[in-house]
Amino acid sequence: MVSDVLTAIRRIPQFYSLIFNFLGCPLTYDANGLGNFVKAFSVLGQGFPRGIFMEPSDFMLQSCQEAINYHFNDVEILRNSLIHASAADSRLESNERLEFFGDAVLGMVVCHELFMRFPDYLEGELTKIKSLIVSRRTCTKIAKDIGLDRFLSVGKGMNSLSKLPNSCVSAAFESITGAIYLDGGYDAARDFILRHVNDLIDDADASQHHENFKSMLQQHAQRVMNFTPVYEVLDEKGPDHSKCFEVGVVIANRRFVSAWGPSKKEAEQLAAFYALQELNMLPATAEFAPPA
Repeated sequence: MVSDVLTAIRRIPQFYSLIFNFLGCPLTYDANGLGNFVKAFSVLGQGFPRGIFMEPSDFMLQSCQEAINYHFNDVEILRNSLIHASAADSRLESNERLEFFGDAVLGMVVCHELFMRFPDYLEGELTKIKSLIVSRRTCTKIAKDIGLDRFLSVGKGMNSLSKLPNSCVSAAFESITGAIYLDGGYDAARDFILRHVNDLIDDADASQHHENFKSMLQQHAQRVMNFTPVYEVLDEKGPDHSKCFEVGVVIANRRFVSAWGPSKKEAEQLAAFYALQELNMLPATAEFAPPA
């Protein structure tokens, strides 16, 4: 049906102009009709209808380059990055190899950025942030924010789905990343990646340490004192269904003030909070709030 409408619109410029004026986006008619056709679907909130082309058209490639804010020297690399295995004659002609390569580029750029941005973080802390940034969930979110799913060429089976699987969408971000690296080199790929992950890195760092006093104390103790905090249960009171626990923390034979809590976990957090105050890592006026 879509192809029939497209053919009709191409043949009747007057009808074509009327439709787009009605949609509130009066646009100049172009020879192939594809530009305004795609924009009309965007106005209607539908995005570009997948499956009209077995491989990305020149217009779609141009639109994709505008969406990712990078223009290719060799547009065929971009074309290949947008062909899903379901729409390719063979998997070698799909974007799977670029997905594999882009995954490595993404990891390298993120690791480089974390290494330079957080010079005081230990390997474990950097790994936690990296795992959040290069996850499928994050790649899917970025790809959808860019709108990459609108430009993918997929086979008939996947085209019938109401939306593409997240694995397919996240792979598109990785294949585009690999394509940019091949076309423009490391700096171009780095600029593209960091445009989309800079804020996410800050969010991941904040969520990792926000009010997690045990994490804050461990980071300080290992970096400054070269020891890992040890938590000891000193006492417990109350019936089995409603116990309270007293926990103390020890760092390099130095004992800090103990803390009581309704669970061992919360008592450990409060003990870490007191230790941080004693080490002047938190102001004496700070108020304790257990991590969510």
